[in-house]
Amino acid sequence: MDRKELVNQSIDYIMQHLDEELTLDTVAAHFFLSKYHFSRIFKEETGESIYAFIKRCKVNQSAVDIKLNPTKAITDIGLDYGYSSSNYSTVFKKRLNTSPSIFKQSIPVYSMPVPFTPERVVHFKTAEEYAAQIELQELNDFFVIYQRFIGNYVDIEKNWYQFLDQYNTFLNEKTVLMERFFNDPAVTTPAQCICDLCITAEPDCGLSNVMRIKGGKWIVYHFDGEIKDIFETLQGIFSVWLPQSGYRMAQRYGLNRYHHVDRDTHSVVMDLCIPIS
Repeated sequence: MDRKELVNQSIDYIMQHLDEELTLDTVAAHFFLSKYHFSRIFKEETGESIYAFIKRCKVNQSAVDIKLNPTKAITDIGLDYGYSSSNYSTVFKKRLNTSPSIFKQSIPVYSMPVPFTPERVVHFKTAEEYAAQIELQELNDFFVIYQRFIGNYVDIEKNWYQFLDQYNTFLNEKTVLMERFFNDPAVTTPAQCICDLCITAEPDCGLSNVMRIKGGKWIVYHFDGEIKDIFETLQGIFSVWLPQSGYRMAQRYGLNRYHHVDRDTHSVVMDLCIPIS
């Protein structure tokens, strides 16, 4: 395993276990590495210490949980991530510049500015309008070639074209393009958002950057429009529809699954998929 793949797998492990006790020691031990060696590699590859990354992800994910679970007590959400009531409020405020209670009160349900283009304000639909374009689907496991992108989601389109050019020989009429996104850019600093660009492939395709994406139950929103409007739609689903839908997000990532891409008009036909339990 090369160092980039090691860091990618360690990020996946951390994201899957944010509600557990995570330290440099526990993560390094999981990969049978010296904590000093692992710490150096992680910092060199990400620009962030493993401690800072874990702490940031815990707070950011707890903020997403506050958004998705409006009836759950803030203290209980803090406890889910290992924080006492007073400690959680302090850490949350230091990271997101507001208290958990004020954050909860300020969750947008009608409109909000776009974090990476703050001069633009987007407006949400009603829960009923989102529901009209959503269906429940059972997805099988599948394998993908992936490339991890950490940075502003506004740059994803440009990164997609570079990714497709690089893996052009693996594309065929059955290939499905998709993104695995981990962060809410309304919570996470845009430059620190994580996204995996993926194309379906055979597990024995000969590349090291191949992973299995688990199937299961997903809610699927059918999107047909401009790329710039994807943020608005996802925020509406997460802020308006999902909290009152009766469903709970099952994993800490969602999928965008493409059916058609028009480079000239920057438009797409795609499914926005959220795993549920």
